[in-house]
Amino acid sequence: MRHERGVVAVLRPPDRELLAPPLVISYSWQMIRNVLLLLAVSLLTANLSAQSRGFDAFELSIPELQVAMERGETTSQELVRQYLERIDAFDGRGPRLNAMIYLNPHAIEEAEALDREREATGGRGPLHGIPIVLKDNYDTYDMPTTASLVALTGFVPPDDGYQVRKLREAGVVFIGKTNMHELARGIETISSLGGQTLNPYEPRRNPGGSSGGTAAAVAANFAAVGMGSDTCGSIRIPAANNNLFGLRVTQGLSSRDGIIPLSHTQDVGGPLARSMIDLVTVLDATVGVDSADEQTAVASGHVPESYHDFLKADALEGMRLGLLAEYLREDAPFGEVTKVVRQAVAVMTDNGAEVVDLDIEGLDNLLKDSSVIDLEFKFDLENYLQKSNAPIQSLSEMLESGRYHAALEHRYRRSADAEENSEKYRNRLANRTEIARMITEAMTTHDLDALVYPTLRVKPNFVGENQFGSVCWIASHSGLPALTMPAGFTRDGVPVGVELLARPFEENRLIALGYAYEQVAKPRRPPSRTPSLVSDVLSYQFEFRSPLARGQLRFDRPTQVLHYELQITDVDDSDILDVKVHRGGPDTNGPIIELLGSDRQGSVLIRNSNVNDLLQGKLYLVIYTSDAPLGAARGQIVRL
Repeated sequence: MRHERGVVAVLRPPDRELLAPPLVISYSWQMIRNVLLLLAVSLLTANLSAQSRGFDAFELSIPELQVAMERGETTSQELVRQYLERIDAFDGRGPRLNAMIYLNPHAIEEAEALDREREATGGRGPLHGIPIVLKDNYDTYDMPTTASLVALTGFVPPDDGYQVRKLREAGVVFIGKTNMHELARGIETISSLGGQTLNPYEPRRNPGGSSGGTAAAVAANFAAVGMGSDTCGSIRIPAANNNLFGLRVTQGLSSRDGIIPLSHTQDVGGPLARSMIDLVTVLDATVGVDSADEQTAVASGHVPESYHDFLKADALEGMRLGLLAEYLREDAPFGEVTKVVRQAVAVMTDNGAEVVDLDIEGLDNLLKDSSVIDLEFKFDLENYLQKSNAPIQSLSEMLESGRYHAALEHRYRRSADAEENSEKYRNRLANRTEIARMITEAMTTHDLDALVYPTLRVKPNFVGENQFGSVCWIASHSGLPALTMPAGFTRDGVPVGVELLARPFEENRLIALGYAYEQVAKPRRPPSRTPSLVSDVLSYQFEFRSPLARGQLRFDRPTQVLHYELQITDVDDSDILDVKVHRGGPDTNGPIIELLGSDRQGSVLIRNSNVNDLLQGKLYLVIYTSDAPLGAARGQIVRL
């Protein structure tokens, strides 16, 4: 242990004995937590300097941020302030993403210390002064680690986890902890401590999970990069849903020490990033043999001097990729995602890759009987709780307390009666060994560099619905490395991910493929709802004019809500049937896209697919009255 347990500012609910009944605990603490997070951001971002206003960190890569700090254009302190200001604008307000669960109260002073160190002795390396966010299952000696579970509220572990320690040594600044699907038992990101995280691209849809808070935060530029964990898709699905890059490393390449476990034979930790160079920069700092995690012994001899050496723009040339076409169905609800993934694959072939359809006979049957999460969860969790001296010591104690989210209850109870080292468990582990053999043998037989398939075969479901369509088990149950990359967007602006899988310890091949694809596809697009606070416009003014009416309209970009106030002459309120928004130009008619109703003022949500048309002057209003049911007045919505 490198650190003694310190005194920290922890956002705590009142004493547990005073909170009853259990349902009240969750909701009242949620409200308190939101208020405290907003207060913390306000205090931390007070007196934001002109230097920060001049320099815009929005969408910049880690190397770009390092160059700016070396040149004196900005500082680590100013980067922290800028990211905190974005959290204030978009997490608790605006689209209310609810990605952050805890803010580091010492982030600015830690950044100041790193700035002084840079000035005195130079930077420690590529991560010096870089602000990042951590998923709330990474142990930190100076911040709570709760896996977003009310029963662990305020729990501060005795020391840092291995990857956290390595990042500290590299000079990062931890902005704070992100919400996660409670105890990592799902892929929608809802928890009793943090509530529901929203997708910044489409807040009606879930962000993926269980690292959904990290993904939403990185996509919305709350930090330069973020750390997640992956048991069955928990890095890759959020990456797909948030237009990010996410890597699940070969089982054993990175340490699980200090990550609250879900399944010790499937858990890995790693970065989610907006670019391949950012992903690789963090990967270099966090992989390798750790004496505290016996599984990492297999990493010996498999860690290169730097994964940066494999960032080659021409790497697609000559690569052979096996497309698992059985996961690319054309019928609803799969067809929309299939189309986007095939377009991404076409980019690869257009740039020199050879793609062949591949069917691995018998793989699906083995995959259906190879998950061990239900069989390992209870024992792994209780081992962690007891060794860490957590406020609860067992799964049964947590269930008896009621301090967990109802959405997880059936999964928890499914694990409560698990038997350790049962025959069922041993058979599933054997199936996983066979899956790995089957996949690597097929790749060798067909001389393939990687397999290709969708990360999620359908769009992210709406909030409140259980997600389906994951293909996470191919990598998770084989222990093989897999990289999710942004494939593109559906027609309504929802991100889609494409996944590459390689042989054991061939992360270098995935990195080369991912970087080369990124250079030609340029797939990264920031969410419209979370623009730059330095150089972008957050609110647009419009007007509407016609012989019968005129009006003023305001479009709020973070919420995508259009507020309107109309002055209609010579028409009584009772005669207004409806005001409708059409798509079309001054001389072209187009379909109705929104119905505003009969009120002269109000607000309406503009969907993703119509935002650009609004900003480009391609929408018009028509007022329908009882005297003119086919339209009494028409006018273009013109931006001022």
